[in-house]
Amino acid sequence: MATTTNSPGHDIAGYEAFSGSGNKGTFLWWCAGVHAPTLQEFPTEHPKYNTLGGVLLATFALAALSSGYAFYTIFGKIGWAIGFAVLWGLIIFNFDRFMVATIRKYGISASRQWRVAIPRIVLAIMIGITIARPLELKLFEKEINVKVAANLNTKIKNYNQQQDTIHMARVATVQSERNQLLLRRKSMEDTLLKLQLSYVQEADGTGGSGKRGIESITQLKQNAYQQTAANYGPEFLTLDSTLTAKNVFLAQAGQQLEKEKAAFSKSALENVGFLERNKALHDLSNEEESVYLANLLISLLIIILETAPVLAKLLLPVGPYDISLAKQELVPMTNIERSLIAEQESARSANLSAV
Repeated sequence: MATTTNSPGHDIAGYEAFSGSGNKGTFLWWCAGVHAPTLQEFPTEHPKYNTLGGVLLATFALAALSSGYAFYTIFGKIGWAIGFAVLWGLIIFNFDRFMVATIRKYGISASRQWRVAIPRIVLAIMIGITIARPLELKLFEKEINVKVAANLNTKIKNYNQQQDTIHMARVATVQSERNQLLLRRKSMEDTLLKLQLSYVQEADGTGGSGKRGIESITQLKQNAYQQTAANYGPEFLTLDSTLTAKNVFLAQAGQQLEKEKAAFSKSALENVGFLERNKALHDLSNEEESVYLANLLISLLIIILETAPVLAKLLLPVGPYDISLAKQELVPMTNIERSLIAEQESARSANLSAV
């Protein structure tokens, strides 16, 4: 079988450089927050920390994908979504790496390890919940789109009803005045019509006298009609002018109402964001038990994946790497503590001697 050799001038990063068989540590070790020179001395420990680094890398990928979808929903631009996805993924990755790197396995009792890890686990759960929601929105995207449309229709309908109520209150006085003017005009028209009908009937013999052609009575009734019409003339002009103004006001108010309704409807349909989709998913969870259970299981899965690095570090057995690392940390700390105690004793003795 052919073998691959790398000359000094043609270094190619192969599987060995990534998996931990090289001499300078690996990227997965860095992800796991280990001290590479110390871990390099214990080959049997490499698989454990390669796996731990892979789990941390997986949480970065989940956080980046989740936030990428959320930011794409917010901004609607792929460039911004990718940029914020990478930034958010790195923030979550840095938190996870810090939590794992600061847990020590040797020299600390198991109960103390868990007590120290509880705040980290709580933080990991909160991060998991944050990551899970955008992923749930993506998984139920089609159902959410239908629910969003229904919610928007309800919202638009409620807004229209509210605007109609406001509009009616705004134009109620003008509408009432216009109706009164119309009643007054109709009353005047009815009066003139009766007077006109009276003299016409008198002229053709169907009037009060019952005789056709009595010019004196007809003339009197005709004069009454003409006199009343002349008296009503200026009032008709005033009424028509006022009614025109009232009608213009009502028409403009109605047009403004329709513009506001159309603007709100357009804005609601064109600006469906993360909050609206999240509300739709919440409504679906309340209405459908299957959706609620699916959301719960997905959230639990993401939370488990997010807490996996901390739990994995706690459950890892103590190995030679942990002992060597504790030796490198505890011995200098012990020497420093002893030095400080000695200095304090010397200072105390000097004070006693001076007294």
